[in-house]
Amino acid sequence: MTPATPAAYPVELTPPDITAYAAGNTGIPYVWTFDSGQPGPHVAVTAVVHGNEPCGAIALDWLFGNNVRPVQGRLSLAFINIAAYEAFDAANPNASRWVDEDFNRLWSPGVLDDPDRKLTVELARAREIRPWLDTVDLLLDIHSMQHKTEPLTIAGPLAKGRDLARAVGTPAVAVSDHGHDEGVRMRDYADFANPASGRNALLVECGQHWETPAADIALDTTLAFLAATGAVPQDFVAAHRPLPVPENMRFYEVSGPVTIQTDNFRFAEDWRGFEHLPQGALIGHDGAREIRAPHATTVLIMPSARLWPGKTAVRLAQPVDVA
Repeated sequence: MTPATPAAYPVELTPPDITAYAAGNTGIPYVWTFDSGQPGPHVAVTAVVHGNEPCGAIALDWLFGNNVRPVQGRLSLAFINIAAYEAFDAANPNASRWVDEDFNRLWSPGVLDDPDRKLTVELARAREIRPWLDTVDLLLDIHSMQHKTEPLTIAGPLAKGRDLARAVGTPAVAVSDHGHDEGVRMRDYADFANPASGRNALLVECGQHWETPAADIALDTTLAFLAATGAVPQDFVAAHRPLPVPENMRFYEVSGPVTIQTDNFRFAEDWRGFEHLPQGALIGHDGAREIRAPHATTVLIMPSARLWPGKTAVRLAQPVDVA
């Protein structure tokens, strides 16, 4: 299981029982696809890529409970890292992020196709869902964060990702980045990261993992995504969205992740995310190496409490005008 880190926040959300969805209807457990019989894209929403992030499961459970079906193309609803989700313990909520390794760092051919790589719980599941994911045109992958930080969309490095984030219109913050040195996210898999392809993906971070508002943010973003992709009628979405539509969006571009190199990484302050620092400000130390703000306005994106070699400590961004 994931090495445990202290739970800095109370567990306010109750992960729903998803065993009713175990059979799926695609031949893959916990993966459901509904076909409208009309032309249109294959739209998918995924939840619990990390087992300690219940907000996505709450959103998908709502969609099932309200019998949401596509009016064009196909709609898939998929629960991903089931073993980690089932291991969730509110008394030790950080311990079930994954079972063997981070599911969201496995999505490169060099990992998925490596016959010599140790077969972990997460790698087996990634290989199981990969043929289904290869058919998805538009993906929303629901996540949450370690700290109570403004929710945001991870749109990837390409213009098409920012365009999709703008079309969805929520959360109000969209971040462009190239991912992690540690491995490739599902959001960046294959043609999702190909500028010549129409396939596209977003990853939404819905606030702190277990805070009550994360569930509404997950559902609101999911409904907005389904409306923007044409899967669900606009009037249905407007009638059920739990949150107001943001008046405008703000875009940030990450220059790079700070990947931890030593066993002695420490932040200069107790950063929680979205701090705006002047160029040259001290962010932290990695052994003897100083980490300083590289931009005139450097914005800290999702500083981590998992400060182990090879992990991303924080992403360094700057505001950008992409209107």
